[in-house]
Amino acid sequence: MLVKTFCAAVNGLEVTTVTVEVSMSRGVLYHLTGLPDNAVKESRDRIAAAIQNIGYKFPVADITVNMAPADLRKEGSGYDLPLAIAILAANNKVDHEHLKDYMLVGELGLDGQLQPIRGALPIAIRARKEKFKGLIVPKQNIREAAVVNQLNVYGMESLADAINFLNGSQTFEPTLIDTRKQFYEQQSDYDLDFSDVRGQENVKRAMEVAAAGGHNMIMIGPPGSGKSMMAKRLPSILPPLSLAESLETTQIHSVAGKLGRDMSLITLRPFRAPHHTISQVALVGGGMNPQPGEISLAHNGVLFADELPEFNKSTLEVLRQPLEDRKITISRAKYTLEYPCSLMFVASMNPCPCGYYGDPTHHCVCTPGQIQRYMNKISGPLLDRIDIQIEITPVPFKDMSKAAPGEPSAVIRERVIHARDIQVKRFGQFRGIHCNAQMTERMIHQFAEPDSHSLNLLRNAMDRLKLSARAYNRILKVARTIADIEGEEKVQSQHIAEAIGYRNLDRGDWAERGL
Repeated sequence: MLVKTFCAAVNGLEVTTVTVEVSMSRGVLYHLTGLPDNAVKESRDRIAAAIQNIGYKFPVADITVNMAPADLRKEGSGYDLPLAIAILAANNKVDHEHLKDYMLVGELGLDGQLQPIRGALPIAIRARKEKFKGLIVPKQNIREAAVVNQLNVYGMESLADAINFLNGSQTFEPTLIDTRKQFYEQQSDYDLDFSDVRGQENVKRAMEVAAAGGHNMIMIGPPGSGKSMMAKRLPSILPPLSLAESLETTQIHSVAGKLGRDMSLITLRPFRAPHHTISQVALVGGGMNPQPGEISLAHNGVLFADELPEFNKSTLEVLRQPLEDRKITISRAKYTLEYPCSLMFVASMNPCPCGYYGDPTHHCVCTPGQIQRYMNKISGPLLDRIDIQIEITPVPFKDMSKAAPGEPSAVIRERVIHARDIQVKRFGQFRGIHCNAQMTERMIHQFAEPDSHSLNLLRNAMDRLKLSARAYNRILKVARTIADIEGEEKVQSQHIAEAIGYRNLDRGDWAERGL
């Protein structure tokens, strides 16, 4: 007897419908075909134990299982449930009349309980696209999958529940989630706020400009100056996620298995801060069982690299293309995957190995050679992709104790949203361009061309401060953002002057130290 059930294979963010075909005849052998990995090959023993422990007998027969399309590699343990149901249906223990209406995914424990799987959300999206009547998932994945509307999603605790449901002997109600209500209720739930930051007004202004234009940013300052503290608060002033961005971000975290049990949607922009010992694979993704890396987990959010020169230089260099293309393509011998990574890159660093070069209250003990080697760990091409470079000096305790609480994030965010709205209208005719940081050189000449007075100011600054040629376009992009914050249609000299102040690492004194 031939029986078919349906499940899904997740490769990157792409989901393919997989048909599990089971044919049973006289004999005692078990054949599994269709490019299964070890986890799928081992499923036979898990399924046999689960079937026996819920009161059924594993059939004594010649069982041939094919997973189509046969040329697509099947990885993971999410195929246990459709395999078990197909075997039982071929043995006339499950009514196979309704199997064509449902997609099934889930890992089986030896006691027959269903265990959560990765990628439930993109699988649910695929099930709706394929017009399945419903999707059966482990109960732990129900909130994640149920955000997809126009699809009945059933959360099951065990293999026995799935059998009873398909046989019609037990009724289960689909889980319904008001996606939009939940999305908008959780959008402003930030734990960290810029009102906690006292002083550092110039740095907070630079962060507002970076958030308004989507600019990458680096902060240079001694230990204890507040670099990490302010970076962690950056998501609180970014524009809120749209529902489409939220779904895309949630899919990435779903595939990586990073969603909490009670989480259905990621409603806040991600903030990822990998340790400086991170490997290239962990940063960009891939591996033997391919998963998204940190740059993709930060999609639509912030990737923060604390103590940037401490990262392995070859690891840092792999950031160059993703920061430019806003996507990462991972090519290996057995697969090619593409993950999105449209993010803000924010970094911090000390000015020297000891951290106190130029600090007015601490003496630097580093030699010029040590400082130059330390600064040379950051390559010019990577620095090319960072628009805003700002120096930070510690706030003295006496000034900090007297300073009033800082401006709340909600107030800053309103200005950022207003500036982003201007950019959305400006770039509406350009595909894939959403903010000033993404402008091409032609767009810079079209939307950020300075007048003659501003151009003279920029020329004089480049000569006097020994700014590099690469700083020219970066300054104009940032100046365009500053003008948007102030509601100005044209880039003016004061906008150019402020943008010049955000190119600290291009100044002559920094260039002499190795950058």
